[in-house]
Amino acid sequence: MNISRWVVITALPACLALCSTASAQTAAAHSATQLAQTPPMGWNSWNNFGCNVSEQLIRETADAMVSSGMLAAGYHYVNIDDCWQVSRAADGTIVADPARFPSGIKALADYVHSKGLKLGVYTDAGRFTCEKRPGSLDHELQDAKTYAAWGVDYVKVDWCHSEGLDPEVQYAKFRDALAQAGRPIVFSICNWGVKAPWKWGPATGNLWRTTGDISDHYDRMSVIGFSQNGLEKFAGPGHWNDPDMLEVGNGGMKPDEYRTHMALWALLAAPLLAGNDVRNMPPETKDILMNREVIAVDQDPKGVQGHRIWEEGPLEIWVKPLADRSQAVGLFNRGESVLNMTLNLKALGLTGPAKLRDLWQHQDLGPVEDSYTSEVPKHGVMMLRVSQ
Repeated sequence: MNISRWVVITALPACLALCSTASAQTAAAHSATQLAQTPPMGWNSWNNFGCNVSEQLIRETADAMVSSGMLAAGYHYVNIDDCWQVSRAADGTIVADPARFPSGIKALADYVHSKGLKLGVYTDAGRFTCEKRPGSLDHELQDAKTYAAWGVDYVKVDWCHSEGLDPEVQYAKFRDALAQAGRPIVFSICNWGVKAPWKWGPATGNLWRTTGDISDHYDRMSVIGFSQNGLEKFAGPGHWNDPDMLEVGNGGMKPDEYRTHMALWALLAAPLLAGNDVRNMPPETKDILMNREVIAVDQDPKGVQGHRIWEEGPLEIWVKPLADRSQAVGLFNRGESVLNMTLNLKALGLTGPAKLRDLWQHQDLGPVEDSYTSEVPKHGVMMLRVSQ
């Protein structure tokens, strides 16, 4: 017997299996990154409604996103967070709460789609969701195919009740399941920054949470937002760092603080997922959430996450390069009183003159030769677009 030939032949099945698996994983990663070429924009139920979700709420929210102008401003996803599911059928299929979602998720997805919007749902990589509903552990492919059959466009996968599991392994299972589902579905990894998901997330999902949960308080929002510096190299079209959802309009912060929240998330190229009751928005909330010039910074096709270029005491300057070669700049005052801040053009690699535009006031500030100084309110921001 030709021993070397026998070894080659018997090794072929294993090689083919490994090659096939690697090829499938590569294809899954490639397929995923074709989605979310800019950071996802939409709405999520959790921050305002928690477990109190229903078919009626989602339909009314979809209606309001159209009538308020949110859809026209770029908010496309209507995402149901935890508590929509109650059990599994005998064959393992996930079951939506029949009392709260009497028409089922498929009918709800059809309604959302009829409005020009997209529907998202929530699950967990562990045994249960955070609210003790059935998780997707050992049901990844079945759930992915179910979501696809319903017409789901986005899935957020949490990390509760995951003791003993490796997030890099578990989320890859869900990635591969979605690749076989037969429908493009944005994959949101929500494991709170465990095991540095920015390192493996780009090959696994479209966005990944970098921190624990946000809350509707300036201190918590600012700690999360300003801690993102240094993660910019991991973000780009199809794969984004996610510092959690927006709290704008939920009442726990002042208008200047909400403007800081929105400006910082835009500079971070973060997903913009509103978390307020969009059915009842005062004009001030609308002006923040639907500021087209600020949104354009977040959605810039260059897909670069901004970073901090200067810091002194409570003052920080952040910059995000844009596709048209201009730069978005945030002058942030994290202090407890109004303070003057100066932007030196040299810090941006520019020599004057330069054109400045105030993105909150929607006005041009005129040409600047060397530097620009302005008052910035307590916990506030001045957001500029600088070009030559």
